[in-house]
Amino acid sequence: MELKLDMMQTAALAVVVYYFGGWVKSKWQLLYKFCIPDPVVGGIIFSILNLILKQTGVVTLSLDTTLQSPFMMIFFTSIGFTASLELVKKGGIQVVLFWVLASVLCIIQNGVGVTLATALGQNPLLGLITGSVTMTGGHGTGGAFAPIFEQMGLTGATTFAMASATFGLVAGSIIGGPVGKRLIEKKGLKPNVSQAAKEAAGAIEAEDEITYESLFKSFALLLIAVGIGAILEKFFKKAGITLPSYVNSMIIAAIILNVGESTGKWRINSKCTDLIGNIGLNMFLSMALVGLKLWELAAVAGPMLIILVAQVIIMALFATFITYNVMGKDFDAAVMAAGHCGFGMGATPNAMANMKSVVDRFGPAPRAFFALPIVGAFLIDFTNALVITTFTNFLK
Repeated sequence: MELKLDMMQTAALAVVVYYFGGWVKSKWQLLYKFCIPDPVVGGIIFSILNLILKQTGVVTLSLDTTLQSPFMMIFFTSIGFTASLELVKKGGIQVVLFWVLASVLCIIQNGVGVTLATALGQNPLLGLITGSVTMTGGHGTGGAFAPIFEQMGLTGATTFAMASATFGLVAGSIIGGPVGKRLIEKKGLKPNVSQAAKEAAGAIEAEDEITYESLFKSFALLLIAVGIGAILEKFFKKAGITLPSYVNSMIIAAIILNVGESTGKWRINSKCTDLIGNIGLNMFLSMALVGLKLWELAAVAGPMLIILVAQVIIMALFATFITYNVMGKDFDAAVMAAGHCGFGMGATPNAMANMKSVVDRFGPAPRAFFALPIVGAFLIDFTNALVITTFTNFLK
């Protein structure tokens, strides 16, 4: 029997799956420890149930995920509204250095992924999926690029992306603390909190009030950025440049934000854009995960695992020998190395959790806590998209 759900029914199912994932997390503390997102928990459980129903011949679900793309656009455009040049300036050279390191890691992750995928006789696009698409990019970027890879011939790309991103979240959370601890103890490092670092860490923007008017205005600006981004996408295509749709919207959102800040004519309510962006992300991920087809994993499970284990090893080595040394060879650099493990294999919240576990034991590292979130919140999304697009165009 086949059960077909239209786009609204699919959206409703995604919401139920999201809240179910939150309930499961409340009962299993290990999921909180690894910062696994609610839609990932609920989505994976649902996809396993869906696999059982299909394989036993009970029912085959047909889902209409039309709304998945609009929710994705909402999330990534909201990130563009955080790309403040003033904030980058406050972070100084530390932000720039870490941005460069994170971008270099993206290139390495893709290079390793594509090389191993090819050597294992797999589609090179699987190497990108298990590279910076899901390692540095996480579930959001994985879900955004998967449809593109599907069109290029990688059947099951969304399923591969969600599985890889979840693996990265767990692995990044596991290795981060030990990497930071080892560096601190081996090098005999102690916290060194300068006044400048304290001021940077304490730089907090004025509180934004959430009202109907501010929320609707923020949503209106976001829609305007998406609309203008679509026009920009056509301009780029005519120029022979292919970028994911959401990148164009992110660029417009960043322009709107920085023009407003530089002229003083308007300002973006960060609380409202964060709220709208989180709604977009959770709906986007929930819809992507309820559509997972786990039966498509069977043919590539072994090669995927080999590539992902290699990515874990590379991340640990990169954080230990590159991130730590380039970021200053001091206590803050060690804490940032721990954070980079979570950020480079999962998401910024993982990085923050890794760093917090280290500083709770060894002492404060304000420079690390200021620089890493700025890069993780928006800067790396721009460069990672460009790196992925470059590799994708090369593999066409």
